[in-house]
Amino acid sequence: MTDTHFPPPINGSAANGRADDWRIDRERARAGGAGTIPSEALEIVDETASTNTDLMARMKALPRERVAPGVHAVRAAYRQTAGRGRQGRSWQASPGNALTFSLACVLPRPLAGLAGLSLATGVAVVDSLARLMPGEAARLALKWPNDVLLDGRKLAGILIETAWSTASASAVVIGVGINVRRDEALEAELEAAAAGAPAQARATPPAALSQALPSANLTDTLAVALKALTEMIERFGTHGFAPFVDRWNACHAYANREVVLIDKGVELARGIATGVDGSGQLLLSTDAGMQAIATGDVSLRLVDDAS
Repeated sequence: MTDTHFPPPINGSAANGRADDWRIDRERARAGGAGTIPSEALEIVDETASTNTDLMARMKALPRERVAPGVHAVRAAYRQTAGRGRQGRSWQASPGNALTFSLACVLPRPLAGLAGLSLATGVAVVDSLARLMPGEAARLALKWPNDVLLDGRKLAGILIETAWSTASASAVVIGVGINVRRDEALEAELEAAAAGAPAQARATPPAALSQALPSANLTDTLAVALKALTEMIERFGTHGFAPFVDRWNACHAYANREVVLIDKGVELARGIATGVDGSGQLLLSTDAGMQAIATGDVSLRLVDDAS
């Protein structure tokens, strides 16, 4: 752990007399569901450049032919100085308001067998958050390929990187960022930046878990997320994406709505988003027929929001 020590977030529960509530209680997190991860594998640090980068380096150093499948490490950080999402975007968050962590695992599947992993991860994140707020679960949705939405706004993002792969196994790092508490200053900054950008280039505005669950905190969120992710990894390792297709489609934010696919500001395709197939491809009903769009560095927007 670094020597950096952060003050509690302005909007955190310190205002209610609990100055340490914004930090992760490691033992409570393990007791609440993260106990499926070996104690020594769960790391919580104040600051690092990127938890994904940290664990990618570690996984690349493993002996590929002798490594066991399963979860090898989880690394959470209150601040990432070079945190990133898809398409090289930076992940912006202030300590105590967002849960940012990465999970390194080995799946008994070759590279081609990882299709749909980011979508299965999205299902696991949605289901974990639904456990925290069952009465508000209907407000959660999935945006292809790897965003979790709350009331149509971005609640969580996922970044998956492959460290290596063989004919029988792949080492993967799954990065997750969840906005747990509102950061009004950061929201205002992002909204100001979006106001000056073309409609097609604007990112989905943020949401925070506390908007649906006022008692939301990093400890409980980490506990349920890790429990769901370890269950997903075991199931995906055996069956691939197939067991997650129906659940993903049930949570599809843009189901049967007109969408546009954008790459660097250029429209690639538009049509009705009907769902995803067994390999995680987006099924798009267009004037030219049904198209299956593979996961890539493209942005998906509702037509109304992109014009």
